[in-house]
Amino acid sequence: MMTDHEAQVAWRLFTLNWIPLGLMGLTLALCLALTGFSIRPESLLLPFGAAALFGGVAYVYALARRRDALVSFMLGSTAQLVLIAVLMPPLTYIAAAAGLPMQDANLAHLDRMLGLDWRAYFNFIYDRPALIPYMSLGYAMIVWPMFGIPIVLGMARQYRRLQQFTLACALTLIVTTVISTLLPAIGTYYEYGIMPDLSKFNPGGYLVQLQDLPLVRDGSLRVLDIMQLGGIITFPSFHAAAAVLFLWALWSVWWMRPLALIANVGMLLATPMAGGHYFVDVFAGIAVAVLAIAAAKRLGARLTQGVRAPLAAMSMPEAAVPAE
Repeated sequence: MMTDHEAQVAWRLFTLNWIPLGLMGLTLALCLALTGFSIRPESLLLPFGAAALFGGVAYVYALARRRDALVSFMLGSTAQLVLIAVLMPPLTYIAAAAGLPMQDANLAHLDRMLGLDWRAYFNFIYDRPALIPYMSLGYAMIVWPMFGIPIVLGMARQYRRLQQFTLACALTLIVTTVISTLLPAIGTYYEYGIMPDLSKFNPGGYLVQLQDLPLVRDGSLRVLDIMQLGGIITFPSFHAAAAVLFLWALWSVWWMRPLALIANVGMLLATPMAGGHYFVDVFAGIAVAVLAIAAAKRLGARLTQGVRAPLAAMSMPEAAVPAE
């Protein structure tokens, strides 16, 4: 059972998680003001409306001192994850406009140095149609955790881990965006001159990158629709990073371990083919996620060292901390 102390720690982390979100929002606003990019206003209504609704209900429950903190943490974290998912994609597009030299040849060379053959991997799966649906399904596993993980960790009363997960997601996206800006690439299908029969296998996520990245780099794409943006990060792979983040988040809930292991290992295996990623993209994504988790845990521990006293002694208003 979660103690009051644990709920205080989690709530403080939840509050602190607004800082990277605020920095993301400020950075995006500055980038829009200083560049030729703009965002279609109507595309902001649904995601920002959902985040405002979830976050508002979370704080209402906290201020009302509900006996169960579940609603506050579950909806509050969902609001933060939605905002991360809204704020970062346009930043990746703006960053890609820096137009630094493409690194596909170097990434392909690193794969070869490691003895890894992307073409052979692609052909092995492509020549076995029974495996192809699993590639598409595995790659799509990145969608559900935005809502699934807050529910699962909330129901399991793993509130602190939920806040660490949210912070780790934000840190991972920030780092992958910075690295991909410095080391841009368009991916394996273009590099190797391969295009599968789309009626047999459709790497939809990669095709968005193949379409949008050149337009961003040559200045043709400057009006962004939040609801239509895809992932244009090749190195490091955020899909690979997300698989590690999701697996770590759910590992503390014993009954979720088998499903989490199958789903996220499946996402890792699908990433090279479905996302057009080099193997080194996957390894780099895993490394970034591991470091982000370690940083989130360490930062969370340092920032909550003072949360020792009884609830009434905290500087945070008592009504702002949801009770267990």
